[in-house]
Amino acid sequence: MSHTQSILVLGAGELGMAVLRNLARRAASVPGVSVAVLLRPSTLQSHDAARRKDFAELRALAIELVPGDLAAQSDASLAALFRRFDTVISCTGFVGGKGVQLKIARAVLEAGVARYFPWQFGVDYDVIGRGSAQDLFDEQLDVRDLLRAQDRTEWVIVSTGMFTSFLFEPSFGVVDLEQNAVHALGSWDNAVTVTTADDIGMLTAEIVFAEPRIANEVVFVAGDTVTYRQVADCVDAMLGRKTRRAEWSVPRLKTELAGEPDSSLRKYRVVFAEGAGVSWSVDRTFNAQRGLAVCSMEQWMREHLLTSEGVSLQQ
Repeated sequence: MSHTQSILVLGAGELGMAVLRNLARRAASVPGVSVAVLLRPSTLQSHDAARRKDFAELRALAIELVPGDLAAQSDASLAALFRRFDTVISCTGFVGGKGVQLKIARAVLEAGVARYFPWQFGVDYDVIGRGSAQDLFDEQLDVRDLLRAQDRTEWVIVSTGMFTSFLFEPSFGVVDLEQNAVHALGSWDNAVTVTTADDIGMLTAEIVFAEPRIANEVVFVAGDTVTYRQVADCVDAMLGRKTRRAEWSVPRLKTELAGEPDSSLRKYRVVFAEGAGVSWSVDRTFNAQRGLAVCSMEQWMREHLLTSEGVSLQQ
């Protein structure tokens, strides 16, 4: 890929920073490629020490900091902002609320951006379908429909499964070290695909620069695909003790969601417990086919679960 290419990443959270670092690394060896990141003006003015450190890193990587507000700006205003870029990669997550993903997609198309990577770094929404417990997923399908219905802008969707760290997030409840418990969502034989944010950043950059060029395709990646039984076995082996195991059935999780219908965590639990579209074989993934090394669940656990002076989960 030798032609001039300007890339805009939307957002610089955990995933955005990982994508930006890897794009900058690749861009350094590819003539004519520039990388920019869109950040809210209020974020750019932040005095938070961690934020200022991120900004210094981005500038050191020769990444341009572009002010913009995805939630507040109109479609037309965003389109004007996007127009000078060849590739837009959305790393915003769902924090903007309902409608923002569709607004971004409309603005990208209006701007005539050559290639778009929407915020779809997660499960297989096509398999899950409409009307799932997580209502935000319907908008993901709306975005796919919008992109598939046109042929002016190329699109690439990167399906990653769950972030590996989220599987061990105490609030999610699958691995609860404080209670010495592991819970299976739906069944112990249900599987989940997980990938670390760092690996998603690396793999996204590889997909951006892949030859032959990848376009109008859902690309699957994975750090690991494991059953909840394998998760529990691995936790037991690593901690050297038996955790309590409990299966959270779909009916139970749906009842809990009915009692707290606005809870995103309860919505996610139901979707993962139902088991459709949340896992795929590692063998079929982009990283496996390209021979790219990624972090397995067990490796992540070794790096983040500490056994000295008890056990703690590093966030």
